[in-house]
Amino acid sequence: MIKFVIDKNNITPFPHYWEMCVGSSNAYTALREDYRKQLKRAHEELGFKYVRFHGLLDDRMSTLIMKKTYTGEELGLVYNFVNIDNIFDWLLDHGMKPFIELGFMPTAIAKSDRTVFHYKGNISPPKAYEQWEELIKRLVEHLIERYGLEEVRTWFFEVWNEPNLFFFFDGDQNEYFKLYESTARTIKKIDNKLKVGGPATSCNAWIKDTVEYCADNNVPLDFISTHHYPTDDPLWTSGLDALEFFKSKSGKERVYHRGVLRKMTEQVRKEAGDYPVYFTEWNTSAMTNDQQHDEPYAAAMVAKTLVDNDGLVEGYSFWTFSDIFEEHGQLAGAYHGGFGLQTYAGVAKPTYRAFQLFHKLGDRRLGLSCSQENTTVEMIATKTDFGYACVVYNHEIIDEPIREESVRLHLEGLGKIRSVTVKRVDDTHANAKALWLEEGSPEYISRELLERLHQASELITEEIKVGDTLDLTIPPHGVVAIDITTC
Repeated sequence: MIKFVIDKNNITPFPHYWEMCVGSSNAYTALREDYRKQLKRAHEELGFKYVRFHGLLDDRMSTLIMKKTYTGEELGLVYNFVNIDNIFDWLLDHGMKPFIELGFMPTAIAKSDRTVFHYKGNISPPKAYEQWEELIKRLVEHLIERYGLEEVRTWFFEVWNEPNLFFFFDGDQNEYFKLYESTARTIKKIDNKLKVGGPATSCNAWIKDTVEYCADNNVPLDFISTHHYPTDDPLWTSGLDALEFFKSKSGKERVYHRGVLRKMTEQVRKEAGDYPVYFTEWNTSAMTNDQQHDEPYAAAMVAKTLVDNDGLVEGYSFWTFSDIFEEHGQLAGAYHGGFGLQTYAGVAKPTYRAFQLFHKLGDRRLGLSCSQENTTVEMIATKTDFGYACVVYNHEIIDEPIREESVRLHLEGLGKIRSVTVKRVDDTHANAKALWLEEGSPEYISRELLERLHQASELITEEIKVGDTLDLTIPPHGVVAIDITTC
């Protein structure tokens, strides 16, 4: 039996840094009613404050297009921010803000015709940087005029997405630094207090290089942003060039170890120096069709990661809040291993419930002692207004040994206990996919089954009678939240 004891006198801050932002599909989908319904729910139940998406400047958004006659004669560039206004108006009306990723390149000013994703985001630099700067200038000035300078100063302007990967940016590091410098200087000329950062790289790349480039060239830099997934580990560990890695290995091996995201985060924190650090993408794997995304395994890994990275970053944006997601077109199937916390139809996955349990934790972390080392079971305890809140999780990576574990939490010294309740996420709790599998894995869900899936995804509160100890069993990849109400 693994025994835990809470030290209620050992108190440290526990900011909910993971609630700062959440990722989503491309900007155009933010005009959809179902997208907005799911984002509103995630904001209200999970506490997310900002949202980030690709494609704000894409042709599909009509942000900048070349007006032409029916015969193809060019009549000039046309700027149009109405779709951006529609999205940002909705966000602010519902208590959220945009974390603005500046990209991809409008075709009208793009150097090449190379694109990425189903929606064909143009990945090239501008053919003339003066045209890019004019677009950024007009956009930022428009946002300030519409929303006010003080509001826009609370937003973030992130330059591009994963420029270290050849399929996201048609240029090398020098070209990206040119794009970054051009963008940052343009924004800072408008107002020096607007926040600009990058490099928004995959695999924690270019952090030190970005800091050094900006310092050496007196380029504005307000924050560091980057992305990582545990499945990045072979690349991150080896130091291989991203192009060669994806050519040779396809980046698909699940070769990583338990807790690798903390080690990655520690390295970024070190390389970023005194700059605020925002991970603007992360998930339990980088695969768009990883079935683990839909299952309790991911919930346990999320729980461990949120605890591990406490104190290392200012923001940690999960990718994504919904399976409404069109990078490769809308993937078929009710459960297809998408990145989202919710299915396409809005059913909460186990990962959604993990974030919900952590949202209920207090912001004052308490010390803990554990009777065993090198165990797959860990716990976090916090002080709340009603008493104490804890989360226990049993996590190990795929194909490594894990078993059901018995856990005892010692309660003596916590004051007079009025009640103890638990909520569970595991194979048989808050796991709607299990019901879907029982029903034959239908690709299309009837309204009746959808309602049952919603019910199966719910957290169930169990009240437990206790004395000086609380005993629990935690199944493999299980998560248990414990609420202790004291007098």
